[in-house]
Formats: sequence, structure tokens, C-alpha cells
Amino acid sequence: MAELDRVREALRASMTAWATLEVRGDQARVIPAPDPDQLAAHLSSADPAWTLTWACDSAQPPVVRVRLTLAGVTREGLATAHTLTDAKLAALADVSRAYGVPAGETAWVEFDPDEGANTTDLDAEAPLPSVPRTVTLPPEPPRDPQMEKARRHIEDLLEQLKVAGRGGDAARVLMRGYGETLDESRAIYKELQALLKS
Repeated sequence: MAELDRVREALRASMTAWATLEVRGDQARVIPAPDPDQLAAHLSSADPAWTLTWACDSAQPPVVRVRLTLAGVTREGLATAHTLTDAKLAALADVSRAYGVPAGETAWVEFDPDEGANTTDLDAEAPLPSVPRTVTLPPEPPRDPQMEKARRHIEDLLEQLKVAGRGGDAARVLMRGYGETLDESRAIYKELQALLKS
């Protein structure tokens, strides 16, 4: 457990960036997120064998998936945001929550198209999220071979949709995930299949 505490502290210490989730006129909604460079430095000291992989599920709207393995435990994060870079940061914040590190609250700030989101005031007033000492890592859900097969079918269909130029529409369908049950996964597959045929 001490090893996971070190991992959580490394994730918390790297939480110095901001991801812009959405923009409305001259306002942007942002969330605290790990800075990738600081994250690499902190994680290397906490767990030299850590791994991080990225996947872009959609370029428009930007949807990014991240898979992080720390202390022998693997978790995934998924996020959509204003840009691909912001989606990467938001996915890191999402996977940090899976390790028991809260990303903090979203906030609305001023937005300039050239300068981006103005988080200066937030940086000054927002303390780093603290890690509750009693947090236990949620167990990884058991692997269901049928769900794994359904997920692979959905991912194959997603690739076909990307080639057909329908990746953005597919990403909107997948924003709720791949389904929690086999029936939900089948419904999502049928919805994606209808997109491919239309």
C-alpha cells in the first residue's frame, strides 16, 4: 500500500496544468490536470517501470484515451476537450481519479483565441488537490470474454468509420463508453453500424 501512496503523491504533485474542456464565446471551462513533463519526472521516481500509452479515438471532436500502469496496476482514462492537447490533459486527469487522486473542480475563466484560457487567478488561489489517506484503489473490473470481444468489434467498426470520414459522429456515440453490459455494447455497435451505412 505504501507503493500506491507514493504513486498517488506523484500524480498529485504533477497536477499543475489546466485542460480546457469547452469554450463558449470568451469563456472557457477548465479542469486541473497533470503536466505531462512533471508527470514523467514524478512517476519515474515513484515507479521506474511505469508505462503510459495514448490513443486518439477522434480528432473532431477531440477524444483521447490514456492507459497508465503504475505499481503493477493499470487504469484507463477517457476525455473530450477543446483541442487534442487539452483532451490528452483531461484524459490524464481522468486516469488520476481512477488511482484515487481527485483532479479538482472545473472552473469558468476568460478565454482569448490567441492566448487560450486565462488560468492565472486559478493558479494563485487553487491548492493542489489533496490525497485522502484512506482511499483504496478501486478494483479492476473482472474481464468478461464476451465484453472484450464486443469491445474489439466496436473498435474495428470505429476504424471503418474513421476511414469513411465519420469519426466525429462515432465519437459522439462513444462518449458514453462502450457499454456496461453486453446488451448495451450491442446497442452501441448497431448505432455505429447505422452510421456506417448512412
